[in-house]
This record gives sequence, structure tokens and C-alpha cells, in this order.
Amino acid sequence: MIKNIAFDFGGVIFNLDYEGAVESFKRIGLADADQRLDRYHQRGIFEELESGRIKPDAFRKELSQMCHRELTNDEVLSAWLGYVGGPVDLSRLDTIDELRRRGYRTFLLSNTNPYVQQWAESPAFCAYGRPLSSFMDKCYTSYEVGIMKPAEGIFRHMLTDAAILPSETLFLDDSAANVEAAARLGIHTLLVEKNADWRADLSCCLDS
Repeated sequence: MIKNIAFDFGGVIFNLDYEGAVESFKRIGLADADQRLDRYHQRGIFEELESGRIKPDAFRKELSQMCHRELTNDEVLSAWLGYVGGPVDLSRLDTIDELRRRGYRTFLLSNTNPYVQQWAESPAFCAYGRPLSSFMDKCYTSYEVGIMKPAEGIFRHMLTDAAILPSETLFLDDSAANVEAAARLGIHTLLVEKNADWRADLSCCLDS
């Protein structure tokens, strides 16, 4: 019986816009942004930031060198928010609220970074003026845990920290590699299409 539901963030709760991110990083001076950014798993200093190996200020300084000028925190934040493809779909958030009213525990399990999370934990996150954490029992982010999906360690951390069982947990993600990693630990999984409406598929999964 499913008691816990863990959600990926980008591509599941908010729509990911890779092309928008490339353009926003180019606007601040990263001419080869299309070579440095990745649709699913970051590389270089972008991966170091999302894995927690470097802090935001160190990232900003290294990115400034790549852009050949000193960047402000606001410029770096605006570049990262290029990944956010429009307003967050409130129907997805309404579904998460309804799941919690029905007794499910909800969690975030995401490869992300402090800049995106700064937005997510602000009133600007959605039209309700509520931060992401208000929809979740707890948020597990790669940069805070120090492990990135699809490494099994981040899933194990969530299971242990939240004191939940794999057999009672469902994980939604738009990455096959991440879903496969969760499944190897005995977690129920639902692979969803990036940026698609997953509500009907989730309902069928829970009903079954």
C-alpha cells in the first residue's frame, strides 16, 4: 500500500525549458551555454553546484570568469531561472494538496541548486504565494544531501531520514535512469513524460 509519494521537481512540478536556460545564460555572457548546460544531468561547475561540492559564491566567481565579467547574484539567479518554463501549473499543486488531505506524505527528491531553490522557497514560486515546501512533508535536494540522482545514495537518504519504507513509497520522475535507480531499491515508480500532465497516470497508479 502506497503511503508516501516523492516527486522530481523540474519537468514534473514545474515545466523545464532547456532552450530558455541556454538563452538566459547567454544573455549574461556565457557564449557557449549550449555546450555547458545539460537537459538532465549537469556537468562541470554546474554539476558541482548541484551536488553541493561548491557554494553559490564560488560558483558565481567561476561563472564570472567564463563570462569575462563580474556577475551579480541576481544575474546568476535570473540565468538559472531560464529553466523555468512559465508559471507553475496550479493543478499539479492542487493535486499534491489533495494527496496530503487524503493522508499521503509527500516529498521532493530533486537534482537542483541553491539558486533555483531560492525561487522555489519564495512567494514567487506559484500564484498562490506559497513556497514549494508548503506542499511537501520535506524537500530533499541534491546540493543539500551531497548526492545526485541517479546515485542510489540520495534515495537511501530520503528513506532513512523520513523513516519510510520502499514498499510504501512511489517516486515520480521524467528520467528513466532515476526511475530505474529507485526501482532497484524496491521503490514503486512512475516514469512520466517531461512537462506533461501526470495526474491521471498517478491516480491510476494509486488505484491499482
